[in-house]
Amino acid sequence: MTTLPRPEDLLPHRPPFLFVDEVLDLSPGVSARGIWRLRGDEWFFPGHFPGRPTLPGVLMCEAIAQVGAIAVLASDSHGGRLPLFGGLDGARFRRQVVPGDELVLEVELGRMSSRAGKGKGRALVGGETACECELMFVLVDA
Repeated sequence: MTTLPRPEDLLPHRPPFLFVDEVLDLSPGVSARGIWRLRGDEWFFPGHFPGRPTLPGVLMCEAIAQVGAIAVLASDSHGGRLPLFGGLDGARFRRQVVPGDELVLEVELGRMSSRAGKGKGRALVGGETACECELMFVLVDA
């Protein structure tokens, strides 16, 4: 059995902007799956929204992108690089995500070059899609 990396082993992100708690599955350069466990004490919940805490959709997209970055950075051909957002298309939000939810994040990478790439991702709660989007990123020297 192969040991999966910790998110911080591959990502440069750190709390409070690291949104992946654990890597669940990884095929370097192809796909990744991770989980973000929302405890309720995250910095954004008190203000979004008071009395009805809701995960901001833009942070779901960022969490999906972080899992995509794990798939990219785990590949030998992209070591020492940093994937940066180049664009976001087709973002759709299907359900509210609240404290206590576990967000399963899935990304399949598409076309890749030495300078850029694409991916398709989604975030699920209890098997139900909460968010889906298409990612575009550029690779820069880390």
